[in-house]
Amino acid sequence: MVGGKPLRDRPEVRIDPSDVGRRVSVRRVDGVADGRPVFRDVIGVLTSWDDDGLTVESRGGVSAHFGSELVVAGKPVPPFPARNVPVPGATPAELQRTAGRGWPAIEQQPLGDWLLRASAGFTRRANSVQALGDPGLPLDEALDAVRDWYAARGLPAHIEVVEGSSAPELDGLGEHLAPTTVRTAPLGALTGAAAPDSWRQVRLSRTADRDWLSLYRRVGDDPALESAASAVLHGGPSVWLAHVPGPDGTPLAIGRIVVDGAWAGLSAVEVVPAARRRGLATTVMAVLAARAAEEGATGAYLQVEADNHGAQALYDRQGFTTSHTYHYARLSQR
Repeated sequence: MVGGKPLRDRPEVRIDPSDVGRRVSVRRVDGVADGRPVFRDVIGVLTSWDDDGLTVESRGGVSAHFGSELVVAGKPVPPFPARNVPVPGATPAELQRTAGRGWPAIEQQPLGDWLLRASAGFTRRANSVQALGDPGLPLDEALDAVRDWYAARGLPAHIEVVEGSSAPELDGLGEHLAPTTVRTAPLGALTGAAAPDSWRQVRLSRTADRDWLSLYRRVGDDPALESAASAVLHGGPSVWLAHVPGPDGTPLAIGRIVVDGAWAGLSAVEVVPAARRRGLATTVMAVLAARAAEEGATGAYLQVEADNHGAQALYDRQGFTTSHTYHYARLSQR
């Protein structure tokens, strides 16, 4: 209690445990000076509220934890008002490396400038060679080394071939698999795309629980694949997961963002079929973008397969433009 009153009897406190995952503003008692209480304010994501108290993660990843008895005022607040500034400058190779850090494979090993990546088969991106720069070997020897490395792990040998950045000889390696566009947009444009007050539906977290993973269609029922997915999804410099809870608490929509300096990578945006065409994907992306902007990012990127016309149309409406394209080449066995 504060001032002899339970929290529920204090009109200034307009948050409770159901607001976990929302951005909030909280004022709390932070000591006593000259016989009077000292107050401190914190604005950020309410990441937990239990018997041990509240945790609010503010800008820069700084967490404040304090007992609920110290709270004197609190309310949900809108997402961070991101500035509408141009996307940062980056070459396709630089942006591709940023995206690699934002979707980090469980196992990584350099081959010269190339990067071998393996994650028990969870996504080609996390189970392929990022072939940028010089492998430090003649090309035929480098490709043989790639074959051996993936064969030792029981995985096919895929090479990520980035248009205009990977060696031209790689472009002729077999069939072009999963042609993909890399698209960018200013974060400020994304944060303003959602309907007013729709942000109230979205909850943010640092972790994806089983319900979140169940909506992420790439996982399935394979325990090994689920473990690999969890490791990759939670990897990266600063990861946030979003969901919109349905009436029974299970997610209607999900999304992920990873913040890496000026860039923020969006991925895993999914909406259950029955809840589509309600703007939930746009709202999830807007709240995630605002959180990334609060951490200092200014540009968003995402990777979408070229034949995913529904997603491409959504990203067109949100102001995304194409930076570059890439595809995968599967190496034949020797």
